[in-house]
Amino acid sequence: MFDVRVQEAPFDVAAAHAALCGLGPDIGAIVTFTGQVRDEPLFLEHYPGMAERAIASVLESARARWPIRGAIIVHRHGPLAVGAPIVLVATAASHRAEAFEAAQYLMDYLKTRAPFWKRGHDGWVEARARDELAEKRWQNP
Repeated sequence: MFDVRVQEAPFDVAAAHAALCGLGPDIGAIVTFTGQVRDEPLFLEHYPGMAERAIASVLESARARWPIRGAIIVHRHGPLAVGAPIVLVATAASHRAEAFEAAQYLMDYLKTRAPFWKRGHDGWVEARARDELAEKRWQNP
């Protein structure tokens, strides 16, 4: 099961976890990451279709690098309050290292390269230097 969704509605972390648990007896690790809005409310914009294709492409790249058996990526858009869940990355693999690394890779991409635009009180929110640095570690496999 590999699923990419971009949606305005909240997502269900427990349902995503349960779906990955059901993939079979060789699943030894499921990693879930949930990002939340912090500091100030945000409004996220995206181009429908483009964002899903871009995320699906990086998911295919993760599948080529690690033997993950499943992944669910959900990214929200629209108005989001402080504390609201904004992104879910869940990966399933036979071993924890692959599940953790794939989840980190996917999240680093989402923080720096995914085609979303965040607007806060003071205007557009730029990617942070530490996020850019984290994403660069994946450029040389």
